[in-house]
Amino acid sequence: MKKYDVIALGELLIDFTQNGLSEQGNGLFEANPGGAPCNVLSMLNNLGKKTSFIGKVGNDQFGKTLKKALEELGIGTENLLMDNEVHTTLALVHTFADGDRDFSFYRNPGADMMLTVDELNLDLVRDTRIFHFGTLSMTHDGIRATTKKAVETAKEAGALISFDPNLREPLWDSLDNAKEQVRWGLGKCDVLKISDNEIQWLTGEEDFTAGVKKIREEFPIPLILVSMGRDGSRAYYGDHYVEVAPFLQENTIETTGAGDTFCACVLNYVLEHDLEALTDEQLKEMLTFANAAASIITTRKGALRVMPTREEVLDFLKKQEA
Repeated sequence: MKKYDVIALGELLIDFTQNGLSEQGNGLFEANPGGAPCNVLSMLNNLGKKTSFIGKVGNDQFGKTLKKALEELGIGTENLLMDNEVHTTLALVHTFADGDRDFSFYRNPGADMMLTVDELNLDLVRDTRIFHFGTLSMTHDGIRATTKKAVETAKEAGALISFDPNLREPLWDSLDNAKEQVRWGLGKCDVLKISDNEIQWLTGEEDFTAGVKKIREEFPIPLILVSMGRDGSRAYYGDHYVEVAPFLQENTIETTGAGDTFCACVLNYVLEHDLEALTDEQLKEMLTFANAAASIITTRKGALRVMPTREEVLDFLKKQEA
């Protein structure tokens, strides 16, 4: 038996999200704890799973706020380190009218990039059922080596590997390098969560099924989830896929954290049902719950602190059926 259900490694940062205008007409920004891996862990915690995070923040006001947030949420911080030299990474999030976003990062360098292989708690890495990661921890040599060591250690210890490319173009020196690192992740993972624009960028295929086929010709990933925004989501499993429509809401504020919420719900389903012999009905059930949770988070500012509970998602689904 493993101590943890899911451990994630990657970026923990402050998302400065727009929150109205000042009396002078200047934009006001709210400092929300964020970072995709921890958003995933926060939702999993709300679903009753035991989680821990591996990463680094600055030993500054923002870093202390982030560590406190994880502790309050019940996410393990045994391998969350504080850097005395490099500040916590910051992201300014500009939200468009349709809820989509643009990011400006203050990360040259940022503390999340500074975690070294020697600072990894490998006993912790080995003690999880699922290990989750993305590519923000693969943009630079040092943190890339740390990420790969953690993934390989978890895999050798029998963990399922979950991968969300979560491409942020401004953080890469070149998209060719980004593609190379994404391909490394594809070669290691058992569960892939990828967005519509990412699969088109990666494979050159406009059709998602053609894109998944191209990925699987080289990387036989058991479960591939394609998140399609306002068009819902698909689960590619075996030789076919199941598609579920989204739950669109008039009171959507922003899409920050929606993909992470979706990903967490999928991982939760895998933990509860395993990855073997999933039926179409189960895949539909999994996607429906995940789409509903993602829909709820789009009506809230931020993500990490405001993930829905299982009861909220089930109540939401009941209202949709009524």
